[in-house]
Formats: sequence, C-alpha cells, structure tokens
Amino acid sequence: MSTSSQSSYNLTQITLHWLIAALVVFQIVFAEAIEEAAEAAEEGYRISAGEALLADAHIWVGFAVLGLTMLRVAIRLVRGAPAGAAGEPAFALLAMKATHLAFYVLLFAAPVTGIIAYYVFPEAGELHEIAKPAFIALIAIHVLATLWHHLIRRDDTLRRMIRPAQ
Repeated sequence: MSTSSQSSYNLTQITLHWLIAALVVFQIVFAEAIEEAAEAAEEGYRISAGEALLADAHIWVGFAVLGLTMLRVAIRLVRGAPAGAAGEPAFALLAMKATHLAFYVLLFAAPVTGIIAYYVFPEAGELHEIAKPAFIALIAIHVLATLWHHLIRRDDTLRRMIRPAQ
C-alpha cells in the first residue's frame, strides 16, 4: 500500500476508519450472541429473540466489515496514505506498518473465517475466535500509539484521522 505526499486522509477514508472501528467494537462486545446461537443449535434448544437478533446482527455486521474494508483498501491503493510523522525512528515506522498490516489482515480474516464457520465448516469457528483477542490487542496498541503521538510527541497523527485533507 502506497504512501503519498498528502498531509491527511480524505473524508471518505476518515469515515471508513471510524465506521469500521465502531463495527469491530460492536462485534467484540456482542460476540457471545453468535456463540450462544451456535451452542443452542448444537444442543437443540431455543434462544431468546434478543439473542437471535444479536446473532443475526453479528453475521451482517461481519459482512459489512468485510465490504467496507475492501472499499477502504481499494481507496488506499489508489489514493495512498500520509507518511509517518516527521522524524519518526525507523523502528517506529516499521511498528506502525506492521500494526496496520495486522489490522488489515484481521479485517479480512475475521469475516472470512466467520463466513466459512457459519455457512460451510463449523470447525473454522475456532480459528475465527482468535480474532477477538487479536483485535483487542491491536486496538490497545493503536490507541496507545495514538495517545503517545498526540500527548508526548505533539504531532498531527491524531488530527489527520479527524480532520480531512483540504
């Protein structure tokens, strides 16, 4: 994925970032509903209407995450992304790139393994379940790095994901 000379992301890129982030948080918080539905199906008992709604939402939100991530990657391939903060050490740039790559891998792998587990091969659910702690770890790293840039380095890293390029 390329970088460009732009100083900030555009409104579409920013909107996709925050929308995908919100959907991923929804998936993390309400993941138990789909697990409960799967267990109920295996053991032959019914779940409540609310649990069924959340289980269905988990499936559809997963499809949304996959579709929106595909769009986000396509835009990034065409438009690029701002370079890392000026004066950033090489190891920090490498860590940033590795973290972003890990996010993109998870944003594809989690929905795909979920789809496979739900529609084709239920055992893939074990692989799908790894996504939750992986997302939590990456989100923590991402938030801490953002706070470090904003509060310690006092650079524009956070602002460029809030304020669109002109």
